[in-house]
Amino acid sequence: MCAACGAIHYRNPKVVVGCLATLGTEVLLCRRAIEPRRDLWTLPAGFMENGETLEQGAARETLEEANARVEMGGLYTVISLPHISQVYVMFLARLADRGFGPGPESLEVRLFREEEIPWERLAFRTIARTLRQYFLDRRDGAFPLHVSVLERRARVTPDLAGAA
Repeated sequence: MCAACGAIHYRNPKVVVGCLATLGTEVLLCRRAIEPRRDLWTLPAGFMENGETLEQGAARETLEEANARVEMGGLYTVISLPHISQVYVMFLARLADRGFGPGPESLEVRLFREEEIPWERLAFRTIARTLRQYFLDRRDGAFPLHVSVLERRARVTPDLAGAA
């Protein structure tokens, strides 16, 4: 609250929305053209805009980043990142067709089979968690909603690195 005028200013978490879009057994990933994590792979996702629903935001981000039209499925993962005040909301989706390609925020867009996923080149832990859960659920044949929290990573200091 402003001490001078009494106005209340809210600082709320940012909502990131996106799609885990599939075509058959393949998953759509985008290689980032922007920071943070330029040149690494991610699911199409980004910040939700004012005046849109979660589903609209996820579909818009998928269109913006991958020029991909999707048939929206159900809500799939909700991952809280309290240390950076973000919440990731990912939906399952099916690609409407093979007419996709890089948008201005992507260097490359392509479909990956599970064994092709570039695990060491994924941009964010939220994306790795969502993808790992998806492949586990696909084996089980059920895709329930997954709600979780990712805490700040512990940093290893150079002097402690060899102590473990």
